[in-house]
Amino acid sequence: MAVLLLILSVISGVFLGKHFGKKEKLAKNLLILSAGFLITICLNEVFPQVYTSGESSSLGIFVIAGVLLQMILEALTKGFEHGHFHHHNEHNILPVALMVGLFVHAFIEGIPLANEEHEISPYLLGIVFHNLPISFILGAFLFNGKKDSKSSSYPSLLIVALFALASPMGMLLGNYFNPDLQPYFLAIVGGIFLHISSVIIFESNKNHNIDWMKIGLVIVGVLLALLMHVFHTHPSAHNH
Repeated sequence: MAVLLLILSVISGVFLGKHFGKKEKLAKNLLILSAGFLITICLNEVFPQVYTSGESSSLGIFVIAGVLLQMILEALTKGFEHGHFHHHNEHNILPVALMVGLFVHAFIEGIPLANEEHEISPYLLGIVFHNLPISFILGAFLFNGKKDSKSSSYPSLLIVALFALASPMGMLLGNYFNPDLQPYFLAIVGGIFLHISSVIIFESNKNHNIDWMKIGLVIVGVLLALLMHVFHTHPSAHNH
């Protein structure tokens, strides 16, 4: 079920981006909504799991490593993860660099899923919820406004396929790691989540005016994540 949700979140996002990609405001709003959801999952689910693991003395370094890793990946993706929207004719992003950056990002997020106790967890839903707007932007970037030529569509389909399979592949690899390493992988992903969501939420508005729509979307995302938290059964601390 987890693998299916991960793949469908990418495919559905790309489909929407292909057909509605010119509505850049829609992509931005989806990202802001997902950022509220993601930062709540990070602070309410990921970090508590990390810091109740008994390895808290050094895990902060791995959180910072996750932040730095995401900053490096954004040098390849040019900020796709937080809505820096670029079109094909700007030639700002090399398809290979975009593919590598997105693949590594999603692959690392998938590793902790191997040791999730529940098939449908808030952590999984955080990834799925964030995949939708990223995939929307990806679909708009790769397909919107392009001529339907097979020669140009093959590389685009390859990028989509790799992105859709990246987290499931990370999940598969995670089965071969010692479960005791779970807090370290979660710490790294927590840093990635924290960086992406905070950039989306706290990016300066034009003229630094209050954007009530943005605030409202963040609140809705937070409330959705809190709803997941309420209905999700959490393991007790002594099980870690």
